[in-house]
Amino acid sequence: MSIQIGIIGGSGLYDMAELTDRHELTIDTPFGPPSGPYVTGTLGGTRVAFLARHGIGHRITPSELNFRANIYGFKTLGVERLLSASAVGSLREDLAPLDLVIPDQFIDRTRGRVGTFFGDGIVGHIAFADPVCGDLAQVAYDAAVTAGATVHKGGTYVCMEGPAFSTRAESHLYRAWGAHIIGMTNLQEAKLAREAEICYATIALVTDYDCWHPDHDHVTVEMVINTLHQNARTAQRVIAGAVSVLATAPRTCGCGQALATAIITRPEIVPEGTRRALAPIMGKYLG
Repeated sequence: MSIQIGIIGGSGLYDMAELTDRHELTIDTPFGPPSGPYVTGTLGGTRVAFLARHGIGHRITPSELNFRANIYGFKTLGVERLLSASAVGSLREDLAPLDLVIPDQFIDRTRGRVGTFFGDGIVGHIAFADPVCGDLAQVAYDAAVTAGATVHKGGTYVCMEGPAFSTRAESHLYRAWGAHIIGMTNLQEAKLAREAEICYATIALVTDYDCWHPDHDHVTVEMVINTLHQNARTAQRVIAGAVSVLATAPRTCGCGQALATAIITRPEIVPEGTRRALAPIMGKYLG
């Protein structure tokens, strides 16, 4: 039986406490191993798949993440909607630690990361003006409101390389750009999910004010972790609420047809090895 809802747990959210009937599933992909085993189970009566983004024990840096393998694994499980929980710094006074943000835009400040399934003989260009599934983001926002969280809908997420936090000059620059939050992981996930025709939305958990704030100008791991422990409990309630809605909500957005007009390469000239590797992602378009 395919699992239609996936969950990526970021820093501080390494498990879903309410997940029952658990099974660990190791998936091999053409792109190497994912961050770890996928934990499949039942959440409020709905089957879901959970993946700890940074691996068991938080051992994988943002730059080392195998984003392609992680999204590929969800696709092979049948996932159509993917909720990502992620720790972020705030670039705005009104986005306080312990708040949640459901961003709708990204700025890419990473370097050299692989964020596409295209290549090796096949070329395509997805539409990415709106990088987050609006329908899924609305469900996440509504679930956060129901859970009693202080949540903000919309905003721009700066995806930086890391693993060091920003310099003060960078932090002020991102604020001048009009950005709202900053993190290290979600841009590649969003791109790859779109290419895999999976709905994607982020539940961003604010842990700190980055380093621009005159009263909070020194970000430490200890500060982040302390806030994350509180945020993780909120995130689990929000995710559980969102899953309960998604279990019966029809998928009416355009994410499931993202590749329909994106592939440029003629199907008959795609190398056989590439065709086999990408069969779960775009096999229906390659014949």
